[in-house]
Amino acid sequence: MTETGADRVFDPGSIFRFGEEILSGDPIGWPGYREQIARARAATGLSQAVSVGTARVGGTQCVFVLFDFAFAGGSLGQAEGRRISLAFEHAVRNRLPVLSIVASGGARMQEGTAALTQMQRIAACVADARSAGIPQIAVASDPTTGGVWASLVSAADVIVAMPGAAVSFAGRRTLVEGANGAGEEFHSEGKWEHGFVDLISEEPALASDLARLLILLSPQTRGNGVVPALLPNRPVVTDGVTDGAARTRGGPGSGWDQVRRARAPGRPHAHRYLAEYFDSIFEIRGDRSGGVDEGIRCGFGRRGQRTVAFVAQTGVPTTPAGFRTAARLLALAERFGLAVLTLVDTPGAMAGAAAEAEGVGTAIAELLVAVAQATVPITSVVIGEGGSGGAVALLAPGRTWMAPDSFLAVTAPELAAAILKRSPQDVPEISDLLRLAPEDQQNLGVARTLPARRTRRTEAS
Repeated sequence: MTETGADRVFDPGSIFRFGEEILSGDPIGWPGYREQIARARAATGLSQAVSVGTARVGGTQCVFVLFDFAFAGGSLGQAEGRRISLAFEHAVRNRLPVLSIVASGGARMQEGTAALTQMQRIAACVADARSAGIPQIAVASDPTTGGVWASLVSAADVIVAMPGAAVSFAGRRTLVEGANGAGEEFHSEGKWEHGFVDLISEEPALASDLARLLILLSPQTRGNGVVPALLPNRPVVTDGVTDGAARTRGGPGSGWDQVRRARAPGRPHAHRYLAEYFDSIFEIRGDRSGGVDEGIRCGFGRRGQRTVAFVAQTGVPTTPAGFRTAARLLALAERFGLAVLTLVDTPGAMAGAAAEAEGVGTAIAELLVAVAQATVPITSVVIGEGGSGGAVALLAPGRTWMAPDSFLAVTAPELAAAILKRSPQDVPEISDLLRLAPEDQQNLGVARTLPARRTRRTEAS
């Protein structure tokens, strides 16, 4: 992206640049390098490939790091690294988010390892920002490759990419012979598909997408991390329940009846809870290890004047990538001091050879530990099926509620019948024996029940 294009992201009149006094040297005496830099300055009107400063996006103040590909391919040299350090120091000192808008071919060849080691300088900046709870947002435009992708951009908390952009560590000229650098793996769409990019945004919408994200995550606007009355004031749609009926095998009030209601297509699912609870949301994508679970939604939502992180299962088995994405979301919530809402709705963890090969047990274990270690408040609501370890991995001990049309079980009743070598006809009876209904879980001290009213909108508490 050029300076002109990036300026369309910033609010008019809000840009203030600093660090312009930091200029390139010639650390390894590359022939003609000084002349090359002089020509780049004359052609672009810029002093270096990176400009830094402060600006507002949609009214939210941030520190920006702006690469211009027209200046020496947006390459990273010593001066660029020092400017980026200055930007991060300013962000930490003034508690402002960092927004990097990148178009770069990587480290600058003509400065040798002096340029390469700027990746280490950037890593130190990122570490300081993480320790201080300063969010980093990166925009990968065309191209974003080499050491800049593998340091500043990939280390960002949230990554937005421009459509069709070349985004990769290996540039086309550095591929092994016979490799195809035109494949989707080397572009923004492929990075999004595999969960290395959270959003692809075209330029007309980029400013509004970034404004939404900045107001959610900026230390100046994200709120104080107090739980904002999770569920009581913004009602959730429900279809009502049958209360107080005696338990008869498979009949009203039975365990099997509870299972059937949790599986009913008309009961509220995650998208309805999220839409009712939040004013706006921004979702993150992927586990940053090449895995994406389309059946789990993770991100940040705005409720009143506070930001809340959320993880929402959508009624399907959760994959290893889903558990790892949830753990990634929890780590971001910890870093930013955000309360977390988890909506539990899954028949269980994905089973099968592929899930085992991807480490489903390890992914569940690590998520359980992340929940146990969390210092931010986590509130969990079982909104549908709560099956086995796939559900318990997202339950907050002591802060779990159950919606009327939900159940929580050590395993699905059908699987319990198979394990116990019982016939399928015994599933309703086994459902009763599992004591899986909300009132059962309350009696066990596992969860508390949410009251229901026979109205279209239910006020939950």
